[in-house]
Amino acid sequence: MIAPRVPHLGRMLTYVGRPLAVLAIWDIAIVVAFNFLHWEWVGAKSLPLALYGSAISIIIGFRNNSAYARWWEARTLWGQIVNNSRSLARQVCATIHATHSDDDAEAAEIVAMQKQLVYYQIAFVHALRQQLRGLEPWSAIEPLVSAADLAALKTQRNVALALQQKIGRALRDAKSRGWLDALEWQSVDRNVDDLADAQGGTERIKNTPLPKQYDFFPMLFVQLFCVLLPVGLVEQMGWYTPVGSTVVGFMFLAIDKIGRDLEDPFDNTIFDIPMNAITTTIETNLRQLLGETDLPEPTKEVKGVLW
Repeated sequence: MIAPRVPHLGRMLTYVGRPLAVLAIWDIAIVVAFNFLHWEWVGAKSLPLALYGSAISIIIGFRNNSAYARWWEARTLWGQIVNNSRSLARQVCATIHATHSDDDAEAAEIVAMQKQLVYYQIAFVHALRQQLRGLEPWSAIEPLVSAADLAALKTQRNVALALQQKIGRALRDAKSRGWLDALEWQSVDRNVDDLADAQGGTERIKNTPLPKQYDFFPMLFVQLFCVLLPVGLVEQMGWYTPVGSTVVGFMFLAIDKIGRDLEDPFDNTIFDIPMNAITTTIETNLRQLLGETDLPEPTKEVKGVLW
């Protein structure tokens, strides 16, 4: 995700650099042909550019609203994952308790289970992040699970789901040993269900892209409009046509590209949801709930991008 900063004109222009350069060359060619070569047939001031521009604006606006809705839903789902991860870890640390308060061995087992459950949840968010970006999760989760767990997870296609299954089995084991009563188990299990719902939502966005028509036709219409712009303006603006045409074309090209960049919030690009920062925050919070003090550093911007 591009972090908010003071707008930089050069960066904004390079955002649509190649199409904008082609448009500027086309504008200059039309002006030279009309004013220098006297090819008057290249000018057509009767073109209804305002009508075309209005229609294209509506089309692009509709597509961009759909694209941003996907991006914002993705961010909302990750916000839900943050909240439910905290709640799950808090419940695990607060509600799993010994049946005999004076049994030191049982108390040590409970502490070990609490740590294992919290580490499973940290591994879950890292695995989900990597899966959504189409990357291998092993280096991210290896420090959080045992060698046996890691070997078992490598046989699974959906690693995040497998980690949820391990959380569920550990909670069932805690309930069977009397460390959770029925109401406590239901409360914790509800959080696990909510995490599964959020995972399903992110996978739905990832696996169901916007129809290709949403990409192709708006881009085609914008390009045709940019081609017609200097043709319709050259008789009125003369040598200033490249200025007016390029500025208007830049606006349409930029708005079109914004929509295409937001379509897939899990595409491992600078326009992604900042999942590295989010999962690092989750890991920090959950380790803190365990009482650990060696916490990961917050994710920082890299050249104006928060990953």
